[in-house]
Amino acid sequence: MDVNNNNINDQTELRARGNWNEIKGQAKQKWGNLTDDDLTYNEGEQDEWFGRLQHKTGEAIDDIKAWFHRTF
Repeated sequence: MDVNNNNINDQTELRARGNWNEIKGQAKQKWGNLTDDDLTYNEGEQDEWFGRLQHKTGEAIDDIKAWFHRTF
């Protein structure tokens, strides 16, 4: 199910919220130039958030989403 229409399974998203500090650390290890501010997610601003990550990492949004999906 994908209630937010964000192409991320809702169960995956809920697990992510529960482990967010660990995941942020892993993302900062993968992409060393990310900061806590870059990884701050505000509800309803997912497109902007992925755009910010794309800009900072130089990777495609689909690749970033795939990494988060594999990490959870």
